[in-house]
Amino acid sequence: MVDEKGLRILEIDPWLEPYKGDLEMRMSRYEGVKKELLGENKSFKDFANGHDYFGFHRTNTGWFYREWAPAADALFLIGDFNDWDRTTHEMTKKENGIWEIFIPGKGTLKHQSRVKVHVVHDGQGKDRVPLYVTRAVQDPETYDFCGQIWKPYRNYKWQDAGFQGDKSKEPIIYEAHIGMAQEKEAIGTYKEFEENILPRIKELGYNTIQFMALMEHPYYGSFGYHVSNFFAASSRFGTPDELKSLVDKAHDMGIRVLMDIVQSHAVKNIYEGINEFDGTDYQFFHSGEKGTHSAWDSKLFNYGKREVIHFLLSNVKYWMEEYHLDGFRFDGVTSMLYHDHGLGTAFDNYAKYFSLNTDVEAVTYLQFANELIKEIKPEALSVAEDMSGMPGMCLPIEDGGIGFDYRLSMGMPDYWFKMLKVNDHDWSMQTLWKELSAGRPGEKRIGYVESHDQALVGDKTLIFSMADKEMYWHMDKESQNMAIDRAVALHKMIRFITISMGTEGYLTFMGNEFGHPEWVDFPREGNGWSYKYCRRQWSISDNPLLRYEDLKHFDGAMVQFMDRKGMMGVAPEQLWLDENRKIIAFRKKDHIFIFNFHPTESYANLEIPIHRDGKYKVVLDTDEEKFGGFNRIAHDIKYEVHPLDMDPNVKGISVYSPSRTAIVLKKL
Repeated sequence: MVDEKGLRILEIDPWLEPYKGDLEMRMSRYEGVKKELLGENKSFKDFANGHDYFGFHRTNTGWFYREWAPAADALFLIGDFNDWDRTTHEMTKKENGIWEIFIPGKGTLKHQSRVKVHVVHDGQGKDRVPLYVTRAVQDPETYDFCGQIWKPYRNYKWQDAGFQGDKSKEPIIYEAHIGMAQEKEAIGTYKEFEENILPRIKELGYNTIQFMALMEHPYYGSFGYHVSNFFAASSRFGTPDELKSLVDKAHDMGIRVLMDIVQSHAVKNIYEGINEFDGTDYQFFHSGEKGTHSAWDSKLFNYGKREVIHFLLSNVKYWMEEYHLDGFRFDGVTSMLYHDHGLGTAFDNYAKYFSLNTDVEAVTYLQFANELIKEIKPEALSVAEDMSGMPGMCLPIEDGGIGFDYRLSMGMPDYWFKMLKVNDHDWSMQTLWKELSAGRPGEKRIGYVESHDQALVGDKTLIFSMADKEMYWHMDKESQNMAIDRAVALHKMIRFITISMGTEGYLTFMGNEFGHPEWVDFPREGNGWSYKYCRRQWSISDNPLLRYEDLKHFDGAMVQFMDRKGMMGVAPEQLWLDENRKIIAFRKKDHIFIFNFHPTESYANLEIPIHRDGKYKVVLDTDEEKFGGFNRIAHDIKYEVHPLDMDPNVKGISVYSPSRTAIVLKKL
């Protein structure tokens, strides 16, 4: 029965009953702070409009520029329009720490004018990048960042009216980084991604793109996670209009676009970012040690402060409305949820989620953010990067949840990489089933084998972990090598069982779908500022002589099969697990999936209980020659259900199952 407070979460997960008081407190706080912020009738969509007031806004007679800097003593607008004079354009202080200046003349601030604001606090002045600036550019000689007015003669004309994406389809996500998406040893652009990479994503069949590093960040090697300018799209990849064109084109192809939004922390840099903007360390962040993430060397937001909530919610709304985004993957949610940021904490019992270590202000903020996203675009998606497994993360707020649509199943890649350190003969099918099927009751997950994390410098991709140096010499199709054969077979099987059994959604990092060799390493002093490992070698996946092409073909076939047949989000029905023979078989709809993980044994008449009459035929298998296999499985045989030799009272099928293969049979 649903709790009197409306906490359906207790019905969904009865193990939460001892923490009913904590959940009620969470919801009472949500309701109380929401009322305090919005009053009786206002919505978050009405509230989150900081970008429409602060920053630069052109009128018929000139320009308004406003900032929030409560502890500042004086502010002066400077830029190329006034020869960077720190005295001529003093701003006026209004109520609530707001500063304002009106500059007469529509042409005073021209398109691409460079601007900063000189902020004085306790007699000390610093030139700062405006908080709400929508474009920040870096001087190629001094490396200094400053704001840039972006007001072209014609506004970008969108062509995606009415685009919603296919709401009936679970997300199959292609995680991508604009800068390293090209084959050249240089930074790629929005335009190059639109022209060169979007067609590849469409051809493979992915229905969602997740972009990393779109928010401006001063250090390229941070992978975009040390954000400096929260309302500015990274200028190193091109212009705002070029990013809009990229999103527009993706929508034209029927592909949703998500963004990694970083609101868990901010770069500590003072001159590029928002840290100490008004001269204090507590304007946006917690003061002192509490405001610094020791492991990330970054600043931590104070989610209990009204102005911070306003800034961050406005940030969510801005990206959705300005760039027509279809949702977000929220970075670092675990860090937000706990005062110790989850560092070194083993979340092995429910008490770890409901303690004084839990940052209830962050919980409330995430509820607000998810409510705002749905107000703006009901079909939008929000994904939580949370390794702690916080209960209710992906349940509706009205049920007592935090409101995300999906959580990343961050334990899955950890599991697969641990498995690679175990002898193939010792792989546990029971453990594999448990790891891939385990999840919070009623919540949806995004499963994945490897994201960008597993490819960063100091680590290896899945296939490189299996084949290592052999990839340099034996990835041509004519070469025979046992390590490569194993790696290619398991690369396909591991991905296929993860997408077909593990979760409601799926993700891969660009290039990993075809077994991109080596690692990701951004240009830095330690590698001579080289871009050699900060790119994607698409040509090897297009080369008909190399096995990368086979892996690419399988990935496309796998993704399209799962999407076309509506298999995503369908719970698997376990049919057979065999530890000794390393077999896992399950049913989804009218399809039977059979995985043989045994490294050496093939089974001529593998019996699988079906418990239903009918005939079946192979429709997909990992051993097809076009997928780099040995073509051992026939597709023209009809397998008829019959009494099994192992138990005549059980009906099933007998199939040929070669070692290290997966097959799918469809009921005719």
